[in-house]
Amino acid sequence: MSTQQKRSYFLCGIGGSGMLPLAQIVKGMGHTVGGSDRSYDQGRTPEKFAWLESHGFQLFPQDGSGLTSGDQVLVASAAIEDTVPEVARAKALGCPRQTRAELLSELFNAAPCSLAVGGTSGKSTTTAMLGWIMEEAGRRPTIMNGAVMKNFAGPDNPFASAVVGSGEVFVSEVDESDGSIALYLPTVSLLLNVSLDHKSMDELRVLFGDFLERAERGVVNADDIEAFRLVARANEPLTFGLDNGCAALGIVEGSVAEQHEGQTATVIDRRDDSKHALALTMPGRHNLSNALAAIAAANAAGVPVADGVAALGSFKGLARRFDVLGTSKRGVTVIDDFGHNPEKARATLRTLKAQTGRVIAFFQPHGYGPLRQMGNELAQTFAEELGPDDLILMCEPVYFGGTVDRSQGSERIVDLINAAGGPNGVRAEFIETREDCGQRIVELAQSGDRVVVMGARDDTLTTFAESLLQRL
Repeated sequence: MSTQQKRSYFLCGIGGSGMLPLAQIVKGMGHTVGGSDRSYDQGRTPEKFAWLESHGFQLFPQDGSGLTSGDQVLVASAAIEDTVPEVARAKALGCPRQTRAELLSELFNAAPCSLAVGGTSGKSTTTAMLGWIMEEAGRRPTIMNGAVMKNFAGPDNPFASAVVGSGEVFVSEVDESDGSIALYLPTVSLLLNVSLDHKSMDELRVLFGDFLERAERGVVNADDIEAFRLVARANEPLTFGLDNGCAALGIVEGSVAEQHEGQTATVIDRRDDSKHALALTMPGRHNLSNALAAIAAANAAGVPVADGVAALGSFKGLARRFDVLGTSKRGVTVIDDFGHNPEKARATLRTLKAQTGRVIAFFQPHGYGPLRQMGNELAQTFAEELGPDDLILMCEPVYFGGTVDRSQGSERIVDLINAAGGPNGVRAEFIETREDCGQRIVELAQSGDRVVVMGARDDTLTTFAESLLQRL
């Protein structure tokens, strides 16, 4: 299908973190876009849906009424059941159907210069950094992200998880969890890391190796053992790393200085021994690595290293990625964070523990399935990264309906954390509802504490974090 031909798309779950930016890009390219969402029907996050309607997106109940013609293209998750009214209606009308990844990859592959960000963690932050570098370089990129990018957000677009550019450059994070990474044909493939998440390590090695091989240029993290092993699969490889002295782009030893809400370092390009002063408004070693990754990927697409480094000086970060909401009159700092799998949670907790003060971590699991799959590793992460002065509060996983097995919940994980931590380790408490967890935090928090709200797949977590800050 030609991307030039104007179509009518109907997105099932249009308010989701993956569908919403895709909707913005598709509409920005001149197509008609409508959709439905369970959250819309249930009255959750009304401001988001009001914004969508005010910007010309047609919204319908999830009852199939939005599909009226066989010319409409239904965009829906591959996992969605045939019993969902939209799917049944699309079949009856003979509508073509695409998954989110199929449509996104089609648009992405049509761009003359396409940059794909892959890896198990850090994709959203790195995609935003890379997009900002390309924007500052005057390349007017289209950017597809899973999180709101503060540099592009404003009163007119508070949901800037996507940017519509000139069509020449397309920057996107790509997902390995459903195997859809195989659909993308990038000019530049950026591989951040390879670790256990949704698939086995053997499956991931094949997916990410193929991902590098399909691109004209492959950019690889030399610090990540599994990623670095795949460098032989990359065409014209460019490597980066904080620790690996073999990497083409690195950090001058001893140059990193951490501040409360940011850091500085000196980037070295070992190909010509040039050095460049980098200032980031985001703390954490993982963010320094993400910055180096974005600079390297932009360089593989023709942006000088010096320009990439300079651009990141004005990078504002992402909503819900170690997002410091503020410090209360009581002296308690509240942080909103997307950390939901072991690796993301570990990066967040390490950044918190690099500074003084007790950590009170609230964690809302993003589903019963993921909790069963990675619960043991998650418990180990909390037990290893937090200490006896810290506290973890966990409520039941987020649940929006469906037939998922709910026999094993958060209580099991709390027991695992307490067992792993032992008598001198971090304390974990299970409190069934989020509201009661919030009340417990308000009772316990003292001056100097950092309260971090962690979890995914629930837009109301930010509202919860903001309400905590007000109550404190």
